[in-house]
Order: sequence, then C-alpha cells, then structure tokens
Amino acid sequence: MDGVQLQSRRLATLYEFALLHLPEPPARVLEVGCGNGELALALARTGYSVTAIDPKAPEGAIFRRTRLEDFSEEGTFDAVVASVSLHHVDAVDAAFDKIVSLLRPGGPLVLEEFAKERFVGATARWYYHQRQALAAVGIEEAKVSDDFATWLGEWEDEHDDIHPFVELKREIDIRFDERFFGWTPYLFDYRLNDALELLERELIESGAIDATGFRYVGV
Repeated sequence: MDGVQLQSRRLATLYEFALLHLPEPPARVLEVGCGNGELALALARTGYSVTAIDPKAPEGAIFRRTRLEDFSEEGTFDAVVASVSLHHVDAVDAAFDKIVSLLRPGGPLVLEEFAKERFVGATARWYYHQRQALAAVGIEEAKVSDDFATWLGEWEDEHDDIHPFVELKREIDIRFDERFFGWTPYLFDYRLNDALELLERELIESGAIDATGFRYVGV
C-alpha cells in the first residue's frame, strides 16, 4: 500500500482499490461520509488534495463537518470517493445530482456500498451466529437474542431507513457510465472482526452466502 497503513481491513482494501481508479496525485479528491477520517488521511498521505465531509468528521484542515446536501466549495473535484455512506442520505437522486455537480467532466466516482436486500436467508443466519459467538466470549457488548427470527426482525427495523441496492444502482446508472462493478465481503467489518474476512470471502465464492458489499467505479 505504498507504505500507507490503515487499521480497518475493509478500508485498507478500498484504499488499494481506489488507487487503481483515481487520477494521479495531486488530484483533488472529495470523500463523502469520511467517518473517522482514516481513508481520507491515507489518500492525503499518498499525495492527493483531499477534502473529506461528514457531519461527525474529525478536526483537521482537510475535514468539513457537513452533510453532502449542505456542502459547498469553490471549483470541482477530479474524483469522488464514498465508503458505505450514500445509503444514509435523505434522497438518493438529489445526492447523486450533487455529486455530479461537484465532479469535473470525466472524473470518476469510486464507491463502496451495502446491499441490504441481500441480507437474507443463509447470509443473515451466518452473520447472526458470528454475533452470537462474539457475545458468548464477551466481545459483542450488546445482548444477541436467542431467537433468530426475533433478532432479524429487530435488525430489519433498525435498517428500515437505509436505501436498498436496487435504488442506489438505478440512480447511479442514470448519471454514470460504469467502468467497474463487483460484489465484495462486507459483513466482517460490520460489528464482527477483520479475521472473518477470509472466511466470509470463501463462503461467498462457494455460494454458501451472498456478498452484501459492492464496489463500483463510474464516470
């Protein structure tokens, strides 16, 4: 990773993926939904001119505490990166319109997202049992219900307000020409453990569970 280390396994692989598709540094890059800033700082250390936005962004010169809907800055960006953030926006169509307005013509959108409608059947059960196992050894702080159906109902209620894959992809396809699309492991990073990434990947490749993450590049 060119000497740049990230603590999160998912963000580390996303960083490597982004480098394959971003223009060369010092291109101007906007990260939408930067969270704790780990990916933005890694891109900045690589030589990119980074602006990273999030309502809970950390302190720092490259960070702006704002929503995408409210963000305003002079000029356009050479690329936009978004990591599991756009399914939270109020209106998907308005969010992608805003991204288009911020990108220079031909600039790439590099996206990683979560497809909640694939979180069903064996996939949901596998995740549930991993959460139970972590709770059994005290790693999972919250109590996990002993009844799968009860737990799944609670999970669905908790995630009722996030946009599904089909909606995200429809709005993306209206505005961007696809350069890359691929399914990827995601659940290991969602309140599980990085050590489970390889197992999740093997189960996906064998067809035992579905991938719930996807990566996309479009211009």
